Amino acid sequence: MHASAVSRPALEQVRGLIKLMRPRQWIKNGFVLAPLVFSGTFLDGQAVSAAVLAAVLFCLASSATYVVNDLHDIERDRRHPSKSLSRPLACGQVSRGAALTLLAVLYALLLSSWWLAPAVIQVIAAYLLLNLAYTFVLKHQPVVDIFTIAIGFVLRVYAGAMALAVPVSSWMFVTTLCLALYLAAVKRRQELSQSGSEGRQVLEKYSLGLIDRYAEMAATGALVFYSMFVMSSRPELVATVPLVLFGLFRYWYVVEQGGGESPTDALLADWQLLVCVLLWVAVCAWALWPVQA
Repeated sequence: MHASAVSRPALEQVRGLIKLMRPRQWIKNGFVLAPLVFSGTFLDGQAVSAAVLAAVLFCLASSATYVVNDLHDIERDRRHPSKSLSRPLACGQVSRGAALTLLAVLYALLLSSWWLAPAVIQVIAAYLLLNLAYTFVLKHQPVVDIFTIAIGFVLRVYAGAMALAVPVSSWMFVTTLCLALYLAAVKRRQELSQSGSEGRQVLEKYSLGLIDRYAEMAATGALVFYSMFVMSSRPELVATVPLVLFGLFRYWYVVEQGGGESPTDALLADWQLLVCVLLWVAVCAWALWPVQA
C-alpha cells in the first residue's frame, strides 16, 4: 500500500516529463524527411536510416526548446487561464529540478550523437541557438518572432538534406519559409483572437487585420513558389498542386472553426486535412518512385 502511494506521484511526474517534451509536436519534424522524398532516395535503406535519425535528433532538439521555453515562462504561464492547467511546470505536475534534469539528458543525447551525424548536429546546434534567442529576446519582437519560427522549419529541411548529403532546391527553401510563415501567422492570429494579449506580450503589437494580411501573403507565396518549383524542377508532381491548395484552404477553415492554435492539433483533429497530407505524400512517392534499371 505504501509502495503504491509512493509510486503514484513518481508515475505522475514521469507523465508530466513526457508531456513537457510535447511529443504531439514532433509531427512538425516531418519536414526533415522532405529531402528524402524529393531526392527520390526513399527506397535506399541507408538514406532512410540517415533521414529518420535526423528526424529523431530534431525531435530531441525541439523537446529541449520546449523545456527551456516552459522554464523561462513558468510564472507567466501560471497566470494564464489555460496554460496554468495544461503546462506541467505551471500546474506543478513537474518540478523545476526534474525539468532541468530532463533538459540536461536531452542535451547530452544530442551531444553524444555528434559521431553519428555531425552535419545534422551542426544544423541542430544552430536551431538550438536560434530558439534560445527566441525564448529570451526574439519572441518579444513583432514580425521577427514569426520569422524566427519559420526559419526553424527551414533548418529542419536543411538538416534532412545534410543527413543525405544532397543539395536542396532554392525553390524548396523559399516554399518552406512561406508555408512556415503562413502557419506561424495563423497561430498568432488564433492566440490573439482567443486570449488577446494575455498569452504573449508580443501580441499587443499585432492586430487581427495585420496578421490576416501576413497569412494571406505567406499562403500565396507558398502556393506560387511550390507551383514554380514543380513546373521548373519536378513537372511530374503537378497533380500535387491542387492538394497543396486544398490543404491551405482547409487548414484555415479548421482553425477558424476552433481547431486550436497549433498546426499539429488542427492536423490531428480534422480527417480531411489529414487525408490531404497523406494523399500528397502518396502522390509524391508515386511520381518520384525510382525507375529500376
